Amino acid sequence: MVYETSYGIGQKPFSPDLNRGKWEKPTDFVYACFGLALKLDVFVASYWYFFDLGIFGMLPYYMYMVIYLIPILVIHSFMGQFSSSGFISAFRVSPFFKGMGYVSTFLTISMLIYYGIFAAVPLLFIINSVRPTLPWSCEGMKSWHNESSEHLTICNYFKADDDSIKIKDNDTSDFKLLHIPSVLYFQNHFDMLESRFPDLEREYELSWHFVGLFILVWAIIAFIFYKFSETAKFGRLLRYMVLITLALLGVCFVRFLFLPGSMKGLLAYLKPRRDDILMGTGSTFIMVLQAFGAGWGSVMALSSFNGFKANIMTYSWIISFGQILIYIFFGLVTFMLEHYFEDQHSDNFNSHVLTHWLLFLSSGSALASLEWPNLWTFIYYTMLLLASLIVMITQIFTVLASIFDEFEGLRKYKQKVTFGLIGGLAFCSFFFCTNHGIVYFSALALDAIWSHSLLHLLLILVVLWIYGRERFQRDIEFMLGQPFASWKVFVLRFIAPLILIISLLMGIVVSIMEHSYSSVVVMIISVFLVVIPLLSIPGYGLYSMYQSTGSCWERFRRSCRPTDWYPVEMEHRQQYEEAVGNTDVTHQLFEVTDEVN
Repeated sequence: MVYETSYGIGQKPFSPDLNRGKWEKPTDFVYACFGLALKLDVFVASYWYFFDLGIFGMLPYYMYMVIYLIPILVIHSFMGQFSSSGFISAFRVSPFFKGMGYVSTFLTISMLIYYGIFAAVPLLFIINSVRPTLPWSCEGMKSWHNESSEHLTICNYFKADDDSIKIKDNDTSDFKLLHIPSVLYFQNHFDMLESRFPDLEREYELSWHFVGLFILVWAIIAFIFYKFSETAKFGRLLRYMVLITLALLGVCFVRFLFLPGSMKGLLAYLKPRRDDILMGTGSTFIMVLQAFGAGWGSVMALSSFNGFKANIMTYSWIISFGQILIYIFFGLVTFMLEHYFEDQHSDNFNSHVLTHWLLFLSSGSALASLEWPNLWTFIYYTMLLLASLIVMITQIFTVLASIFDEFEGLRKYKQKVTFGLIGGLAFCSFFFCTNHGIVYFSALALDAIWSHSLLHLLLILVVLWIYGRERFQRDIEFMLGQPFASWKVFVLRFIAPLILIISLLMGIVVSIMEHSYSSVVVMIISVFLVVIPLLSIPGYGLYSMYQSTGSCWERFRRSCRPTDWYPVEMEHRQQYEEAVGNTDVTHQLFEVTDEVN
């Protein structure tokens, strides 16, 4: 026998779900992975990390892409495609570490409960774009904004005939902070959100406007899973949603080229600067982590719906280049918007425009300045809404697929489990309709830096050391008909871990700093959904040892061996047995002392 079965260690054997389906087209996997790059909270964090990072600051991304992004994408895709399982059951390759799959589940949930913000905000602007006068335009804001308040806006300034900037109220104070009407409009939905950061000592305030928007977002998601729950239909929907989103992004990009100051932003983005490369060395690492999805194991689950012979090596290159192009386009839009607002006071050195959430909030006022502002507002925020929905439904899809793969008894209750999960996520997300939650969610987003780095380190340990590089390369060659280069294995085993360790340490420091200025409730959520779930890795390992037999060391070795690790489809399973022959593929740990992997 060329693989271990669960019977050998006294466990119930893995039962594959033969009705889980596959992608309608092989490229649906690629589009789904493109959708992972639409997780735009990375641009909200740009206030701290990216500053004026131009296109040359993206160059380190390509170094990371070669060193570990593409090779690790191949490993993720290999585990999902070879086993036809989600990110829990795929760890049959080494059951001791199956807890990594449960960690991935909780990390995904921690993202989903706050990410509704990024769908609710576009909905707010879309719904109000049907009004004859946009409420966040200079004319429309008169109906809700007190002009005598301390918040001066860009509407308080106007261009004189000599192109100098004048102040409408003739205020002669030395320095002015100019607020953006669309940002104030957003803050107006909270009585106690008068600045970027609410006072932590203030009471929590629930915005019923945003509660309604969150309910609408989750209702849309529930409808999608009601109508498109089958894998082929879901993949087709995702494909069209990604294509429409990118098409709308291209349309908005072209229109923003004609904004005042936008060409300055475009040139600034393309201008080579040495500082950009230095800053990009650390900043682009955060972008690289986005490639694997919010829960780390998303690519693993998505690849499980590929055909067994799908060329994941080629797909990994396409995915990597496609994702960075998406980031570049959003970066260009961000730069053009930033320089548009800078142009509003370029002749006055005693003023500064306070931009906030450029892509989601400040952009509303820029759109209000265009001809046909209602139409462009609708187009732009529809693009952002679709991007957010793509991210959310993809993550939910991967969680559900992984749960149903691992727990056979739940497969007969798929619809109940699906809507139960969506309902639970919707209820938990209401905290982020408060003045604290809607601002301090970024602390949860930044937890991904260290948690993903840790999981990548463990994955390299599991696949390339415990399972073994030779067995991994053999399986890849059997599945794809082409080898996985030994130099890539060397880089993954000895160089990538060094970068990941640095990222792990950096992520821990950043996370501690962020949580120290954040809400206590957000910290509690982080502890329960990010920190405590990490205990499931050693916890499940000990449980796996408990179910085995023999001495403690023998139990540990058996728990680390691949169990039921073979292709699910009988044809490929038989070919795998014939190709491997009678060699033992399961006793890597026995041989560690005799040879170097």
